[in-house]
Amino acid sequence: MRARFLGIPELTDVPDVAVVVDVMRAYTVAAWAFARGSERVVLAESLEDALALKARRPGWVTLKDGSPAPGFDLVNSPALLRDTDLAGRTVVQKTTAGTVGALAVKDASLVLCASFVVAEATARLLRQRAPREVTFVVTGGDGRAEEDLACAEYIAGRADDGDVVDAAPYLRRAGASRAADELRTGVREGSAPEDVALCLELDRFPFAMAAAVEDSLMVLRQVTPADAPPA
Repeated sequence: MRARFLGIPELTDVPDVAVVVDVMRAYTVAAWAFARGSERVVLAESLEDALALKARRPGWVTLKDGSPAPGFDLVNSPALLRDTDLAGRTVVQKTTAGTVGALAVKDASLVLCASFVVAEATARLLRQRAPREVTFVVTGGDGRAEEDLACAEYIAGRADDGDVVDAAPYLRRAGASRAADELRTGVREGSAPEDVALCLELDRFPFAMAAAVEDSLMVLRQVTPADAPPA
């Protein structure tokens, strides 16, 4: 499997298989949403679109980066979300980088959204599909966010015929990243001190997350390798 690692601005073609990585915090939060019972996560193109979806479907739960805002139910923090009951609910998520990255590759035949908490399940799904090439979309910092790049490189290593890869150096890189520091010090609004530790929980969940267009919306759902979408 050939892996390439690109930032969102570097995407010049439609990849066949894309893995969109946002460790701190979009796809850690999305995984927690599924763990708390959410049926699906709709990836909104803008805050206005998220609010419009909420207006049409009041039962949906809206989530955004930053501090709380009118019309939004939750913020993009795993620590602040992990005790929320989302059983059967649809979550609408809009973030600065993670959702943007997924929407940028929405025409790929397979789009996986990933972070450390679903790393092994994501790698297993890639091994099952055995694509010749995988594009890892490193969403943070125009492709240079160390936490996202570390996670992408780790998943790529594990996906390569199940190679044994020591996770510790990758987790250390992510833990020493600028994003981790900003979360620890409270620079990022709508965060909690526990967010960094929750984002670095390797393989916390047994599922992967696949996104596809459904009725004009980009919808993220949890999948296991056996449930992988067909090519």
